[in-house]
Amino acid sequence: MNWKFENNRIYSEDENSEILAEANFRQKENGEIDIEHVYVNPKLRGQGVGGEVMATVAEHLRKEGKKATASCSYANSWFRKNQKNYEDVISNGLMDQAVACNINGKH
Repeated sequence: MNWKFENNRIYSEDENSEILAEANFRQKENGEIDIEHVYVNPKLRGQGVGGEVMATVAEHLRKEGKKATASCSYANSWFRKNQKNYEDVISNGLMDQAVACNINGKH
């Protein structure tokens, strides 16, 4: 996928500008990132694209020297499953994080 990076968002779209996959996040007061929402277009679900989104986010965080929590249930679960590979970007607060995906500022 061809990933685009914006402030608080990483996404990929097709030639018609339809969103294929994206992750939305915000910077918390302590400087860490909270991944609030991960989306995969229904036509791509079940093909590992969600994991691809998260791996892209994690690598971006690594390059930026940032740590993250995840209020998005998918992102939180992905971090837990991939903890060994990304322990340098996972916040100590991840295990205590309340989870529920945030869409348009609401859980």
